[in-house]
Amino acid sequence: MTRQPEKDTAIYTRLSRDDELQGDSNSIIHQKELLSKYAADHGFRNPRFFVDDGFSGTNFQRPAFQQMLSEIEEGKIGTVIVKDMSRLGRDYLKVGFYTEIFFPQKGVRFIAVNNGIDSENQQETDFTPFLNIMNEWFARDTSKKVRAIKRAQGMAGKHTAVHPLYGYKKDPDNPEKWLIDDEAAEVVRRIFRMTINGKGPYEIAAILEKEHILSPSAYLAEHGAGNRRNSDFADPCRWWGTTVSYILNRMEYMGHTVNFKTEKTSFRDKRRHLTPKDSWVIFENTQEPIIDEETFQTAQKLRKTGRRPTSLGEANPLTGLLYCADCGARLYNERGDNGKGHFKDSYACSSYRKHTSDCTMHFIRTEVVRDLILSALRSISEYAKANREAFERLVMDTTSDRQAQQMKESRKALTDSQRRYDELDVLIQRTYEDHVAGKLTDKRFLKLSQQYEAEQEQLEGELKRLAAEMETMQEQSGRVDKFMALVDRYTSFDELTTPMLNEFVEKVVVHERESIGRYKRKQRVDVYFNFIGLVELPAAPDVEQPPIAEAPKERYVAANTSFAPLGEYLSQQTADSVSLAFTEVEKLIGKPLCKSAFKFYSYWYPGDNRPISNVIYNAGFDVDRVDLKNQMLYLVRAA
Repeated sequence: MTRQPEKDTAIYTRLSRDDELQGDSNSIIHQKELLSKYAADHGFRNPRFFVDDGFSGTNFQRPAFQQMLSEIEEGKIGTVIVKDMSRLGRDYLKVGFYTEIFFPQKGVRFIAVNNGIDSENQQETDFTPFLNIMNEWFARDTSKKVRAIKRAQGMAGKHTAVHPLYGYKKDPDNPEKWLIDDEAAEVVRRIFRMTINGKGPYEIAAILEKEHILSPSAYLAEHGAGNRRNSDFADPCRWWGTTVSYILNRMEYMGHTVNFKTEKTSFRDKRRHLTPKDSWVIFENTQEPIIDEETFQTAQKLRKTGRRPTSLGEANPLTGLLYCADCGARLYNERGDNGKGHFKDSYACSSYRKHTSDCTMHFIRTEVVRDLILSALRSISEYAKANREAFERLVMDTTSDRQAQQMKESRKALTDSQRRYDELDVLIQRTYEDHVAGKLTDKRFLKLSQQYEAEQEQLEGELKRLAAEMETMQEQSGRVDKFMALVDRYTSFDELTTPMLNEFVEKVVVHERESIGRYKRKQRVDVYFNFIGLVELPAAPDVEQPPIAEAPKERYVAANTSFAPLGEYLSQQTADSVSLAFTEVEKLIGKPLCKSAFKFYSYWYPGDNRPISNVIYNAGFDVDRVDLKNQMLYLVRAA
């Protein structure tokens, strides 16, 4: 009988889901019975079990296995006993490391009962490396077969996931079918509603956590599902922003099956990697949807736009919807208290705000935009409800005219690109023939062929984009009904709410202001609605418009202002326009201009507490343009 070792004996058992398919002989209970009897028969009187149930042999980060290694490091274990080499693992390099290096260095005796391996008998371990290679080959072969089965299931439209997505549950009568889990599905719907209300993923996560709603993992575990059903949760109601984003990204909530979104590069790699979207296989309407397509698409559009909370603690819901009519850039929101008791909330072109000369200001106040959107929405909804057939014809005609022009331009671009692509084919062929005939050197041939192929590659992308663009335009004609369904959902348009704004408005295009009289402006704003775009309703009968208030003849300036010499100088001018460098202005007033004159355009325009601009106004001149970069002021005589 073998002498009882002084240290503990580790009896290690492991079973993976793949091993379960091989029958009862590999079960944890069977392994324990076999190894307990072996330990008792051979004098190992203080055995301790280390059990990993449901872990692959190619994964060496198993909890019990790592705990056993930790205790070996601490010198508590002198012997490790397993049923066979495959229980230790199925990666021959790592198994070889533990049996040939780690265990001997730590003075640990290793025994694989069914393989007849005992590290105290060197002759019995000679065949061990071959066993390890065979075990790895088995893991590789099993992985290949499982992947083939999963691939066939996925291509047939079946769900490849082991567990249903949060919000669904398995049909008791058909495990391959998903049914809506009402409790979880309502949380999913609420997440989408809060997104459309303008809240971000982390803000939504904080709300759900505060209300003590179970996280998806904890909820599934509570119902005996999910990948963490055996886990202990320190905080089961802990929600993360990434979890909310994950839910918002899942097309399955529209009732679709989406397969092959992730893949493993190797059977050894336990991490899943995202695949390109064109590799996904999508089967539509395979289960009852939790949310409709319009809600999903609206949420995706909102998530593309970052909305930073302001000093008020919330972001402006208009951010991301306003665009410059001239350069196409988004308008930038300036919102908050200016420190002097005046609240500002306005938008300006982001290109202009970057202090470039690419564009002009395109300034507009938030309250003006909201009023215009609400007015347009109210008008179009009232007209659509009262004149449904006429509205549908109007939208179709407007859409058709716009699409006809866009289609014409896209078709021409597509034809030109295809013609150039074909020309490059001919050029590449001629270049090759010249090279073969000795008319081109190797260096010249290589340079030309690379140049032509690069241009062809670029054209391929352009051809795909144009084809997709034309296909999208052809789909627009069926969207009037969707807009009408959206209108019918609302009973009142008295107030512009955030959900209403996000569901109805595609974008708002802001044009630059135009002058009408002394410092009075008119401004065009185009509101594009989802599904129907920009629609101009038939003109209403003319009504008498209130007269525009007269501009004041003079603006307030203190009697002892130091800017009076500038006014006197301008009063003596006879030309209709005057240009002054900032240095000339400083000479006239006899003192340096303040820093605001060199930083802000508004310094030169009339307003309260702007004495220099009011002096210019009272002298009969208006500011035509301010060039801060070159420090020039351009004035025109007031009409």
